[in-house]
Amino acid sequence: MASPLVRFGVPVSLMGLLLHGGLNSSLFGIALLAVAAITLMLVILHWLGAGITTLGRPDLQLSSCIGNTAYFGIPATLALLPPEALPVSIGYDLGATLLVWSLGPLWLTRKNQVDTSHRRWRDLLGHLSASPATRGLLGALIVKASPWHESIRDALWLPSRAVIVLALVVVGMRLGDIAARKLKGPGLDLSAPLLCKLVVFPTLVLLISLACPLPGYARQALVLQAAAPTAISVLLIVESEQLNATGPSQLILISTMAALISVPLWGLLVSPLSGIPGT
Repeated sequence: MASPLVRFGVPVSLMGLLLHGGLNSSLFGIALLAVAAITLMLVILHWLGAGITTLGRPDLQLSSCIGNTAYFGIPATLALLPPEALPVSIGYDLGATLLVWSLGPLWLTRKNQVDTSHRRWRDLLGHLSASPATRGLLGALIVKASPWHESIRDALWLPSRAVIVLALVVVGMRLGDIAARKLKGPGLDLSAPLLCKLVVFPTLVLLISLACPLPGYARQALVLQAAAPTAISVLLIVESEQLNATGPSQLILISTMAALISVPLWGLLVSPLSGIPGT
């Protein structure tokens, strides 16, 4: 189920969410903000990696700032925030998804790269064109330009949400498999990556959002997306690069269980932001 879901389901789901949320400059601005926040966090983790072993690993660096926004963060937004916060969450998911599926493989293998600059750019364009997020964005832009975009938007809304349910099933099955494997061997000390994912990164995004002229609900949505547990897409990318997936798989399991408590707490913490208007 996972392979066709990633190849076809995710682009269709993203198309539906983008068309429902509205393709406009505000959405792409939020996507750029998400990319900037994740990039800054990766730089911070790279600097901290000199003193903390687990934060020096590229796979755990990605795991510490790439969250399960589509299948955890967006449902959290729907449950905890007003409807106008949904486009903000979709914009964040768009930026994060494009970043992880395009630059993620290059970040994981950067220490082993001896290719020329031309080869690296070719790899980057290849990863970007193969990204489910890129296909979903292009599909949404094509539909938006057609005279039937409203009908297609309405038709895709139910399948988009159905994909989320199916993805949750797949994630649950993978978590069960991860838990079984974890019990068979020694675990890693993932306290530092876990703290970075569920506390440090949401705090960084909160500070960035406070410095931007955004309405209160947008700041709330951004923090909830940043507080989402580690994305299973990191595990898929690590496995596709034939690297050791023990660290990311264990962090996905632990962060997902911890996020059941930490995300509602973040929701309570940022609830006063709803009364702070943007400037």
